Amino acid sequence: MSATAVRPAATGTGTERVRTRRKAGAGLGLVAWLVGIVFFLPIAWMALTSFHSESDAATNPPSFAASLTLDGYREFFGVDGGASPWPALANSAVASIASTLFVLVLALPAAYALSIRPVKKWTDVLFFFLSTKMLPVVAGLLPIYLFAKNTDMLDNIWLLVILYTSMNLPIAVWMMQSFLAEVPVAIIEAARVDGAKLPTILVRVVAPIALPGIAATSLICFIFSWNELLFARVLTGVVAETAPVFLTGFITSQGLFLAKVCAASLVISLPVLAAGFAAQDKLVQGLSLGAVK
Repeated sequence: MSATAVRPAATGTGTERVRTRRKAGAGLGLVAWLVGIVFFLPIAWMALTSFHSESDAATNPPSFAASLTLDGYREFFGVDGGASPWPALANSAVASIASTLFVLVLALPAAYALSIRPVKKWTDVLFFFLSTKMLPVVAGLLPIYLFAKNTDMLDNIWLLVILYTSMNLPIAVWMMQSFLAEVPVAIIEAARVDGAKLPTILVRVVAPIALPGIAATSLICFIFSWNELLFARVLTGVVAETAPVFLTGFITSQGLFLAKVCAASLVISLPVLAAGFAAQDKLVQGLSLGAVK
């Protein structure tokens, strides 16, 4: 009798726990949706403003029912006789993609040496890499400018490639070290027994296993390079002008520019959004590596 009396109570308690967990999950889901909407609203507002005329975009309070137009996009793409954005977009693409590839080529062996085959005092090495990011960028601007001027590297896109590589390399090494620490050492030892050399191990063994982490690192380095403005503004002119520098040309002290800036910002943000969307599955896996042991 006692056993049969306890079972319904236990079943009822289990059902209540399931209901409580479902309510908690629904509450967290609602909070996540609200946070997502809050972060998405500025982007939606920017997209809507880009389709308004300058007079409608400058109204206060803003007009949601204003007529739509493509004037901002026509001016951005130079349809009405303005400057074309394609050279600036191409420069940003070259600087971002090339620097990201260089970062991966340099960071993968360094992270391998600091995680799978750790060197002596590898934690000190990691903190040294991280300490290089503590110097304000503007503090090194003058010597870099003088160096570029004396070596005829001003307004050269490859100078930006070198700078972006050096700026993103410490973060990439720090991130990939934690990713490569999850690679099973037994697989590497088996490859070494089979006669594989270090380059082969890195390319055919380590890289496929750590691909989510490499994708996450690549996306972050690409975003940092694409969005960089200070060095590009000071060290480039016409030939090596990047997309963020081209965007600042729409901000003037004469006339209205809000709709044009919104249109330009939306177009310039599309490559980053496309890269994040294409690598979202690898990004989630990479950022979650090492979270659960």
